[in-house]
Amino acid sequence: MTNVGSEISPKYVVRIALAQYISHPHMTLDNAILKTLAYSDIFDHPLTLEELHRFLTSPAGMQEMTACVQKMDLICMKDGYYFLTGRHGIVEIRKHRELVSTWAYERAHRYGRILGRLPFIRMVTLTGSLAMRNCDQTGDYDYMLVASRGRVWMARIFALLLNKFSNLFGETICPNLIISETILEWKERNLYSAREIAQMKLISGVDVFNSFRVANDWIQGYLPNWDVTQKGNRNEKPFPLQRIVEALLNGKLGDKLEAWEMDRKIRKFSKQEGFGIETNFNADVCQGNFDHHNMWTMQRYQERLVKLNVTK
Repeated sequence: MTNVGSEISPKYVVRIALAQYISHPHMTLDNAILKTLAYSDIFDHPLTLEELHRFLTSPAGMQEMTACVQKMDLICMKDGYYFLTGRHGIVEIRKHRELVSTWAYERAHRYGRILGRLPFIRMVTLTGSLAMRNCDQTGDYDYMLVASRGRVWMARIFALLLNKFSNLFGETICPNLIISETILEWKERNLYSAREIAQMKLISGVDVFNSFRVANDWIQGYLPNWDVTQKGNRNEKPFPLQRIVEALLNGKLGDKLEAWEMDRKIRKFSKQEGFGIETNFNADVCQGNFDHHNMWTMQRYQERLVKLNVTK
């Protein structure tokens, strides 16, 4: 069995344990298990033992966690999936969504590989429900992109041009979050952000991706079994057209186009319902969460914890 010590870099172990004790001094393992399942329950997504261990909110080895799960009355298991008691129906929901997601997952990866070859895009990850193979419809693909310095908004333009092409096939490419390679550390630190980052699936730009994960190692305070680094193809080379376009737009012309597009879109976005709550638009970030996913997820999470009588 794998234990937490084999998955966390030694330099983080003491700091993580201390952080966990300071923030949750009385958290028991069974509470951590309930919290982890309660969060996934929001999305009707029961977990395998491996997934439960990966997203567990408290340090524990696999054997220790498994022994604890088997003794808990508030947890049930069906077909290898673990969930809160009374929620047997979500097992079939997960199975159905995994079938739906199979085709969409491959399509999203194909588009993601194209995104990685577009000008000024340095990293592509698949995000949202499809990253967890938990979508109930196909055709909408959510991505996080990392753009080169000073070219967040031009990277967005190229991504949306690809979206125009995907629309011809009834599919939608959604670059919901684009950040500059100069600000990889995510400022909003909570369980929602930690889970979203931990669930991302790398498509292109492994070196930038690993730098992003190391910059956000604070996640291990929420998910101590989460692994910082991820293996991938380190022999990625810039696509010829990508180099040519970047060479043409890396000077003053590109600076002017970048500033013009940013100002134009921020003016438009500022009039959209939901602006300013979980949205963030500036020279380094384009985050269009107008639907407040963070807020409603955490509200539903707290509601479940109250019902479970889990307060710490």
